[in-house]
Amino acid sequence: MAHIIVVGNEKGGSGKSTTSMHIAIALARLGQRIGVIDLDLRQRSLGRYIENRQAYSEQSGIELPTPILRELPEVDRDSLDPGENIHDHRLSVAMSGLEQEADFILIDCPGSHTRLSQVAHSLADTLITPLNDSFVDFDLLARFDPYSGKVLGPSIYSEMVWNARQLRAQAGLRPIDWIVLRNRLGTLQMHNKRKVGQALEDLSRRIGFRVVPGFSERVVFRELFPRGLTLLDLRDIGVEQLSMSNIAARQELRDLVTALDLPDIRVTF
Repeated sequence: MAHIIVVGNEKGGSGKSTTSMHIAIALARLGQRIGVIDLDLRQRSLGRYIENRQAYSEQSGIELPTPILRELPEVDRDSLDPGENIHDHRLSVAMSGLEQEADFILIDCPGSHTRLSQVAHSLADTLITPLNDSFVDFDLLARFDPYSGKVLGPSIYSEMVWNARQLRAQAGLRPIDWIVLRNRLGTLQMHNKRKVGQALEDLSRRIGFRVVPGFSERVVFRELFPRGLTLLDLRDIGVEQLSMSNIAARQELRDLVTALDLPDIRVTF
């Protein structure tokens, strides 16, 4: 069966779509069949990213490894079984089609709590939760005492992941490998950076996730979006000399894919 990667949290602006696209293209370039589903039905950042990539590839004549984009199908409510949720059915149909075509399925969730997102989390073999490196985003995972520095308890998103883990356990499925991705890390060892890092490490031991460094804030990510490109495509489009920033960003992606520890993946880019 396809290995399912879910990228999600309940807060926008944390880099979910950028993370999703780079992981998907990395897997495609490593020779894996990768399918993607964008559950942010309104904004569709990941879906538009791939559509931009397909358009650029056709217009430029450059063949680029591209994931399979699968939209949720429209469903006639009269065709549903009694009590069946229409959103569950749409996601199930999309997933069943991709499982025949893909080694990996990546699902990008919206930055809010939805029925689709909740169901997707229960399907995850690997769950990636990107967070900006601040206590604003940390609050999504846990309540934090600003005076003592102690974690008081899990917050709303952590409780949702816990419920997803319970559903998988009841179904006899393997546990979720939960990874919290620290995005937009500062280059300096700032006091706030150290405090966030320590709080995440403490919380990881309590509720069971791994902490992995993600992407720094880089202009190149925004510049590549209109053409649907990633850092791994630059040489294909004629960029022979990479800047130091681009080289550092490629290394961040290499480290991230390695840290995910996905089955049968050896990072060679």
